[in-house]
Amino acid sequence: MELTVVMPCLNEAETVEVCVRKALACMEEHGIEGEVLIADNGSTDGSQQIARDAGARVVHVDEKGYGNALMGGIRAARGKYVIMGDADDSYDFTALLPFVEQLRDGADLVMGNRFRGGIAPGAMPPLHRYLGNPVLSFIGRLFFPSAIGDFHCGLRGFRRDSILRLQLQTGGMEFASEMVVRSTLSGLDVREVPTTLSPDGRSRPPHLRSWRDGWRHLRFLLLYSPKWLFFYPGLVMMAIGLVAGTALTFGPVEIGELAFDVDTLVGASAAVVIGFQAVLFAVFTKVYAAEEGFLPESPRIRKLIDIVTLEKGLVAGGLLALAGLVGLVMSLVHWQIRSFGELDPRESLRIVVPSATALVMSFQTIFAALFVSILGIRRTRETPADVAAKAAEEAAEIVSREQAAKTAGEQAEQTPREDTTTR
Repeated sequence: MELTVVMPCLNEAETVEVCVRKALACMEEHGIEGEVLIADNGSTDGSQQIARDAGARVVHVDEKGYGNALMGGIRAARGKYVIMGDADDSYDFTALLPFVEQLRDGADLVMGNRFRGGIAPGAMPPLHRYLGNPVLSFIGRLFFPSAIGDFHCGLRGFRRDSILRLQLQTGGMEFASEMVVRSTLSGLDVREVPTTLSPDGRSRPPHLRSWRDGWRHLRFLLLYSPKWLFFYPGLVMMAIGLVAGTALTFGPVEIGELAFDVDTLVGASAAVVIGFQAVLFAVFTKVYAAEEGFLPESPRIRKLIDIVTLEKGLVAGGLLALAGLVGLVMSLVHWQIRSFGELDPRESLRIVVPSATALVMSFQTIFAALFVSILGIRRTRETPADVAAKAAEEAAEIVSREQAAKTAGEQAEQTPREDTTTR
């Protein structure tokens, strides 16, 4: 079977029938061997039977959520290619051919672009059309090497085996972003075709919650891009703190009518420590995500683990600790010279603050080296994601074998009839 059209469904009795019939009509018109699969997520309005009567196959997905429903449908699909779309009659299921043609041409993922295809009046709230979707899509293109213009279009097609290999993790609305991001990071062939969006045919409000689901998409994009969440902000804070701290260590700095002294030095020290911690968190996140399969295996991550060894971390941390201790000893000597009396903070803090900063960073470095070394230990056990992916692959193999056996049986039945006709 070439194509399975998967539609997630939760109480879509008003629109599921027309969606199923449109998809089946499109496949029949263009000679595409395929099926429509409804991934029902617990409907209570009779959507399941309506879909069956319209010609669809229905599978039940117990785990709630948009992403969970779709993954349940993708695993149960029998087609080589899968096109997914909402069952609310907002997408044009009679125009599936451009997706199939791109998949036949070798694409792994084909995204619809509603902004290029056309959005009918009232089909998308202004908040989504002019703020939510453009901003989140821009952030996606900024964070990841992707040229996709509409990250969150619900109508998209893909090779079933390619998406299953990604072992997608999210179960909610952010599943749409994860598919694009993981496909891009894995080097899959991702393309885009125009598609239209019409007002949906439901009388009830949509399941989508603008601010909640928008935040979930943004959170996912940030978590999958530690560079933008931790590394770049941390690097900027460290740079500002180091420049300001270095200048203030040698004395007050005046810029116009503003005078910066030891109070600012303390703030600069805090910026260095916080920025350094953020950079370390970027390293932790990258290594952990790669080792656990949330991000694709990267030679750079493996090289980073090889470089940031425990021994090197201990040496670097030891040198920072030594510098900090030397500075503190110097401050004690300075205090002794004053007969352990009262000190001028504007003098003493210029030694104590940098020394304490170096000491704190020394422990951060040592602990970071320990943690990265632990994360770098190759895991030998199977994670739940590995088990799920293996089960999905086994199920796909079983379905393929059953289809092959069925086809062989049909051919065997036709052969005697042809022989009889010849005689």
